[in-house]
Amino acid sequence: MNNDQLKILFVAGEITPMAKVGGLADVIGALPKALKKFGVDVKIIIPKYGIIDEKKYPLKKIASNIKIPFYNQEELINVYSTFLPETQNQIEIYLIENLKYLSHGEIYFTPDASSSGALNECQRFNFFTKCVADFFLNKKINWQPNIFHCHDWHTGFLPLLTKIQSSDKQIKTLFTIHNLAYQGKYNPKEIFKMFNLKEENWPTLKKRTKNQFEDLNAVQQAILNADLINTVSPTYSQEILTKEFGEGLENDLKQRKNAIFGILNGIDTTFFNPATDLNLIKNYGLKMSNEQLFENKQENKSYLQKICTFKIDSKIPLIGLISRIADQKGFDLIIKIFDQLMEQNLQFVLLGAGDLKIEKKLAVLALKYSDKFSCNFKFDAKLAQQIYAGSDIFLMPSHFEPCGLGQLIAMRYGTIPIVRKTGGLADTVKNYELRVTGYNLGIGFVFEKYDANKMLNSINKALKIYKNKKEWKKIIIHDMKQNFSWECSAKKYLKLYQRLLR
Repeated sequence: MNNDQLKILFVAGEITPMAKVGGLADVIGALPKALKKFGVDVKIIIPKYGIIDEKKYPLKKIASNIKIPFYNQEELINVYSTFLPETQNQIEIYLIENLKYLSHGEIYFTPDASSSGALNECQRFNFFTKCVADFFLNKKINWQPNIFHCHDWHTGFLPLLTKIQSSDKQIKTLFTIHNLAYQGKYNPKEIFKMFNLKEENWPTLKKRTKNQFEDLNAVQQAILNADLINTVSPTYSQEILTKEFGEGLENDLKQRKNAIFGILNGIDTTFFNPATDLNLIKNYGLKMSNEQLFENKQENKSYLQKICTFKIDSKIPLIGLISRIADQKGFDLIIKIFDQLMEQNLQFVLLGAGDLKIEKKLAVLALKYSDKFSCNFKFDAKLAQQIYAGSDIFLMPSHFEPCGLGQLIAMRYGTIPIVRKTGGLADTVKNYELRVTGYNLGIGFVFEKYDANKMLNSINKALKIYKNKKEWKKIIIHDMKQNFSWECSAKKYLKLYQRLLR
């Protein structure tokens, strides 16, 4: 099948820039652009959330009062259309409107974007999934995909619904695991009511006892029912087959291991470009002289120091961290050695939101070290860009990391990553050695064991090299030369799509 015969529908809960909380949104907003360049007919569908700015993103209603069965009732939906920004009206986004389940409030009802426990969260995304299945499988629109590309737990039941509802079996399913820790675990009786299905209608439940199913797991069902599965880095695709990283689903994953592939995420190099980024005080890039590049990057650092109310001093290393605040991201390590870290002559800026318990601990430290630690508990796209550009070092001490985009963006902006060797971090960052030439990966400071002192040792190593300005500048240039665009990843997705349709 030629690329122009591929009709791919991205089904997801987030998208940059319209409705974003985490890195999932960045993938949904960028990968379709790369696929389009290869001739793929790709479209995207998301819920029409209450937070979507219709003045910024003009919407056109393309379907009205479509009946969707849910909880043995008929709910009405409207479907709208707009286009992904900066695609010259080439990549269409469908948005499903329903005031009862989808179109009020923000993306998530819980502050930590929880995928378990909250009934309204379960209802929202399962209703969305049901809408997608009915709208396309019942051919209520002229455009028909040949592949549902399902993303994360929000869409976990779509592969099963596709199997049950698709009589001609023409639509295949690819399920992408962005983070296995978020699974969508809910009361099975509630799920059966929502979809008006009995347990015997679920082929992947037939061989299981009721005692094994305290919760019905959306990601587990996707793993067992999708035609193919992929993770967002090669290393993570292998890690999740183990008990340490399998999040309780390692046996199901081993059962499907021949259908699991690892494709590294990319970044939107047009959007994440220090040479053109409008959020920066001064743009900089590899096309200018090294002297001008470093001078302009320093101006971004000085500005970041100013807005963080730090001392403005080019000699003080500035560490940046942009992250969802969660146990996964290594905050326990940071908090454990924070007093020791603050004994160093450095500055530290954090941007992110999530786990309130972790936020409270960090807030106490921010008060204690207000002259050198800035906490910003929010999602702020402009500040994020300024941190990427203005920091010297970018910290990602994750316990696990399916791919990670922060380290890729940081290197693009000439900010050197300190990472733990796991998942996509292992696939993209090579530990610093005296010679930084000839590597196909970015250069940073890598520690292997999930241990606070090991992380501190890597930070201290980076601080030591930072004093050697000639060496540090070599690393900056090397990292800025790395190609983490979506083009390479898009080619690998094309192979998966072609494999599905053989």
